Amino acid sequence: MLCVVLPTQWPGTKRPKHNTSVFGWAVQPSGGPVDYRLLTTGDDGTTGINGAILRRGGPEPGARDAVNGFICTIAVDSIEDVERAVPEAGGEQVLDRMEVPDVGQLSYFKDTEGNIFGALQPVSG
Repeated sequence: MLCVVLPTQWPGTKRPKHNTSVFGWAVQPSGGPVDYRLLTTGDDGTTGINGAILRRGGPEPGARDAVNGFICTIAVDSIEDVERAVPEAGGEQVLDRMEVPDVGQLSYFKDTEGNIFGALQPVSG
């Protein structure tokens, strides 16, 4: 996978603030003719994937709508920190933390634009 594109109702409003405050990602306009925001998720040479934020082509998903798209999972140092930071940034936890044997602790969340994402604290060592 080369990158991930996060759909939003309007780039530059809620979503960049959510991802920058929860995960420390950098968001900047691409400078092109479309309002396409480049998303940098870490330093060059760090394992991970960068992406973009693009205006959603339809209405925001409803509260009980099925997921329509990929669910991205983000590696985190502390699942507890994410569980606190997401609601503070306007999102919500939608699936309680679970232990995935030999993998780590996993929780799922909904961001301010209705997108579902996972956060995984890998097992150490």
